[in-house]
Amino acid sequence: MNLMALGMFVFSIDTLAYQELARDRAWRHARAPRVGALDATQFLGRDNDEITLAGDAPAELMDGAASLAQLVDMAADGAAWPLVSGSGDVLGQFVVTRVSERHTAFFPDGTPRLISFQLQLLEIDAEQGAGAAA
Repeated sequence: MNLMALGMFVFSIDTLAYQELARDRAWRHARAPRVGALDATQFLGRDNDEITLAGDAPAELMDGAASLAQLVDMAADGAAWPLVSGSGDVLGQFVVTRVSERHTAFFPDGTPRLISFQLQLLEIDAEQGAGAAA
């Protein structure tokens, strides 16, 4: 079962499964200070959504290192990718802004038994096109 897809990378039990998804939405308001009154504001529209995916990749279940390496390559390209939920909802075009990983509980050869990861995505304007946000 697929949880989500970022471009051609599919988040699943076999590749990389996240346990937490956080989505931050905001709207912009310009402010102008006024003497003796509250600031004047003007609504500018919605801001870019930010999504954080976090989870653990146990070596016994998946090759988390290879999956994370693929996501790092996608981030290094600077391209925007469509983000599609497992139910088929298109969430928008996103770039990878950060990949964090923590390795723990090692095998005798130094390979981690567990990789905890966090992936940060930033929505971009779909009209910018791939690579324009780099």
